[in-house]
Amino acid sequence: MNHFSSPSPRRSHQRVSFRGLAVTAVIGICGMVGSVAVQAQATAGHIFGKAPAGDTVRAKSTTNGMQRHVEVDEKGRYMLSSLPVGVYTVTLEENGKPVVKHLNVGVIVGRGIKVDFDCKQGDCGQLANTQ
Repeated sequence: MNHFSSPSPRRSHQRVSFRGLAVTAVIGICGMVGSVAVQAQATAGHIFGKAPAGDTVRAKSTTNGMQRHVEVDEKGRYMLSSLPVGVYTVTLEENGKPVVKHLNVGVIVGRGIKVDFDCKQGDCGQLANTQ
């Protein structure tokens, strides 16, 4: 004779409670990860523009001294992304030497600020001296 026993109501309730707790924990963790990503995007902006290909563009915060740099691509474009909100000095460098600066560039939450360096490679230093 086979004896089949059904789980006691108490054990069944414990399993359901554990599953519910696990599902709630996973949803909570996913929600926290998503909100961190949103908060990071909500407190940053970016600087982009045109400059001579191969040169370097550097943005330095006038508030906290943080700086970031990027090389200008072969099409003469650059972008410094995920910059904390604040005021920056944006510098064009040729061969590691600063040649042109844009002062007081404001980075705004979730927006891009266009900063162009309208000069040809090798002529940017001369342009800066005439302004």
